[in-house]
Amino acid sequence: MSSTTESTGPRGPAEFERALAQSDQAVAVFEEEHKSTLKRVQHFLHQYPTTVPFIVLLLGIIVFSAIVGDRFFAPFNLSLILQQVTIIGIVGIAQTLIVLTAGIDLSVGAIMVLSSIVMAKLSADAGLPGPLALLAGFGVGLLCGLLNGLLVTRVKLPPFIVTLGTLNIFFALNLYISQSATVRGTDMSDLLLWTGNFISIGETRFTYGAVLMLVMFAVMAFVLKWTMWGRHVYATGDDREAARLSGIRTDRVLLSVYVVAGLIYAIAAWILIGRIAAASPQAGLTANLDSITAVVIGGTSLFGGRGRILGTLLGALIVGVFRNGLQLAGIDELWQNFAVGVLVLIAVAIDQWIRRARA
Repeated sequence: MSSTTESTGPRGPAEFERALAQSDQAVAVFEEEHKSTLKRVQHFLHQYPTTVPFIVLLLGIIVFSAIVGDRFFAPFNLSLILQQVTIIGIVGIAQTLIVLTAGIDLSVGAIMVLSSIVMAKLSADAGLPGPLALLAGFGVGLLCGLLNGLLVTRVKLPPFIVTLGTLNIFFALNLYISQSATVRGTDMSDLLLWTGNFISIGETRFTYGAVLMLVMFAVMAFVLKWTMWGRHVYATGDDREAARLSGIRTDRVLLSVYVVAGLIYAIAAWILIGRIAAASPQAGLTANLDSITAVVIGGTSLFGGRGRILGTLLGALIVGVFRNGLQLAGIDELWQNFAVGVLVLIAVAIDQWIRRARA
């Protein structure tokens, strides 16, 4: 009686090579499917750039609510977070417009503070009625934005260099006009302080400035998505030469972006006065980096042409939530800044990865 033993492996060199080839083929198929999945994720994030900041914000809320408990969702704390991000959010709107055109604005804080000082001095020292002082401040913001725009479009200087130079010019004018002195809110028109007033919704209080910020985000989101000007802004930032060849007056678009940005900075100045009930020449000095942080974390590409205004709101809220949550958890401010810096680096790395989806 004989028995046979069956072997499950290859019994010769030819069979071994066949098995090895099949194994290599299986690995190649797996790698191809893996690459295909990553490509789909890249293209999805390229099409919907606010997905990542939304997920980060949601995770931040979940983590900090678990760490600090009910204090995080207390009505007072939620309103505090919104108040803290109001200035960053509004200047972030203007910064988003400029970054979408592949530029950057370092004069954000200087224009905002200069506009606030002009409003306050005209109201408190010159006795100008509130509406006229407010309009004069808006005019200062428009002129500053116009100067930046002309230097970029007519003199053909890089936006970084232009706004680095005007940052120092506007800051010097700010110190000259204010004489380095703070203008008290009690000396100003009530209109200039109006944005600091509260409205109550249940147990939560919101400033008029915060409500104005949300309205401005909604308006700018509509403008960028549904108007010809908005489409031209995206086209100019994506490929300026191609946009010019297609008939878009790119210099005019860029100039209008800087002028609109200047006006938005002046509106932020109005809200800043209401926020601190004064006009200080030292206020808002970190607005430059804060606005860029909100824009980058919000998913807008620093290379232009890609991003959503809603992402900037999410970016500002992420910064506010992380700083607030870490503060409630008793974390030193040093590590709060560390955490925000890490978020910026991660956001830029993700942006670079998403851009490779177009290659």
